[in-house]
Amino acid sequence: MNCIDHITKYVTAHLFVEKRTLDKCKEFLGQIKITCYDQILEVYRKEKHKPKKKRKLIIFVSDKFWNYKSAWSILFGRVTKLTFGIPIKAKKAGLNYNNNHIERYNGKIKDRTKTMRGDFESFDGGEAFMNLNHIIHNFVNPHQQLKGKTPAEAAEIFIPLKKNKLLNLIKYVRLNHITKR
Repeated sequence: MNCIDHITKYVTAHLFVEKRTLDKCKEFLGQIKITCYDQILEVYRKEKHKPKKKRKLIIFVSDKFWNYKSAWSILFGRVTKLTFGIPIKAKKAGLNYNNNHIERYNGKIKDRTKTMRGDFESFDGGEAFMNLNHIIHNFVNPHQQLKGKTPAEAAEIFIPLKKNKLLNLIKYVRLNHITKR
């Protein structure tokens, strides 16, 4: 499961699962709550005095998987909006929102794992690959729609990585992890 900000292309949450159960969907959306809830509440506080239909709240866009809607209702139902049941060709259907960003990201993952021919020796191996993939997407690879910026740079998360971004990110995390102990 993956969540991407449609403006910055930043992966805000991801969870590698065997099945998309309601508990796993709540765990996944819980990651978003941990990292983004202050921003969500800030928008809600500015809009809550308006009539419900005129509020410009943060919008979650989801396909038709029902557990997403149930988990969203539990975690974000009062302070955000949900556009549920979005088909891949949403723009052709005349809808304002689409989930093309996440479908493209998931497609890239499928393309990459297909060439690996299931070489993950365990669930943990697959999870480690997905964690690394998400980090590389956010901090290392520039995005064409972002004019050569990484999603982290577009989200104004600046880490001085210079040329060899992945190696420097590893060094940065190691140095900051050691100094915070």
